[in-house]
Amino acid sequence: MPKTPIAFDYTLETVAPDEAETHAELSRTLMGIQHTVNDDHGHAYRSVHAKSHALLEATFEVVEGLPSELAQGLFGTAKSYPAVVRISTNAGDPLPDTISLPRGMAVKVIGVEGARLPGSEDDQVQDFVMANGKAFAAKDAKAFMKNLKLLAGTTDKAEWGKKAISAVFRTAERALEAVGTESTFLKTMGGYPNSHPLGESYFSQVPIRFGDYVGKIGVFPASQSFTALEGKEIAVDGRADAIREQMNRVLTTDGGVWEMKVQLMRDVEANPIEDASAVWPEEDNPYLTVARIRIAPQTAWSETRATVGDDKLAFAPWQGLAAHQPLGGIMRARKLPYKNSAGLRGQLNGCPMHQPREAVKLPA
Repeated sequence: MPKTPIAFDYTLETVAPDEAETHAELSRTLMGIQHTVNDDHGHAYRSVHAKSHALLEATFEVVEGLPSELAQGLFGTAKSYPAVVRISTNAGDPLPDTISLPRGMAVKVIGVEGARLPGSEDDQVQDFVMANGKAFAAKDAKAFMKNLKLLAGTTDKAEWGKKAISAVFRTAERALEAVGTESTFLKTMGGYPNSHPLGESYFSQVPIRFGDYVGKIGVFPASQSFTALEGKEIAVDGRADAIREQMNRVLTTDGGVWEMKVQLMRDVEANPIEDASAVWPEEDNPYLTVARIRIAPQTAWSETRATVGDDKLAFAPWQGLAAHQPLGGIMRARKLPYKNSAGLRGQLNGCPMHQPREAVKLPA
């Protein structure tokens, strides 16, 4: 039997004395990426996860009959909400898919009521920001800063060089995986397999408050239309937008379902909050289903769809309920930089960000 989940307490976090300086430097770096890309493209994108592959209208359904340890916060009552799902890759510039990078998923649940996080008091959304790896690529905010500066240094560089490096790194990563290991560095810098995003699982990577407890969030393929794509790769040679094409091919006709699950914190040492690079063991602490995300058949991506899903929406883990407060140094490091980045994007594009209060209609 799993251990009893550990009760949430603010003392579980350890705030470094110089975090404010690190957050300010992160913010400057992210905004610098945006200015560079805006100068190149005449359009401002997100400073990370610039290129979207799917922008989806969704229904978010909280599962009925959850046990008390799972019926927390947003998940306290079985209810359906309108939602928006965005799937992307992590670079700060919209690169061709021949440069293969880790994927991200952002979910915005709309019409959520309850006590709000600071800075989100007037909103009615709950955002979940995830990536397709169980742990974050950096242990803490300072290591995150180093990685981000490395990413910033590749922005506005020749695409032909990135394509060549990506091909080499993909080959090296496959060789490592063939002997049962992997390299986070190779994946982050262009060696990620060209796997189908609909067959991937996505994770918060770092913990959030889960009502009375603490947990990590995961989203897993649940419908046959998605599970059939697990482990499948997309042929990207010569196709700059191969992923968008494949997403449209599946979602226009089939739609699909993901399950959202939570892994509760049950051991302080095995489930650290401040080490974002730590994978919490699952042998006796599995991810447990708390909601389903349903996608009706629809266009996955189009230029007109992006004018709403990309240009008018911002996703951030600090946009939500107090019951789901982001925890740990990486999450604290996201608060100011994400807010400033979204503000700059809205300013450069002449399209200020607004949080929706009702279902978002994305152009077909």
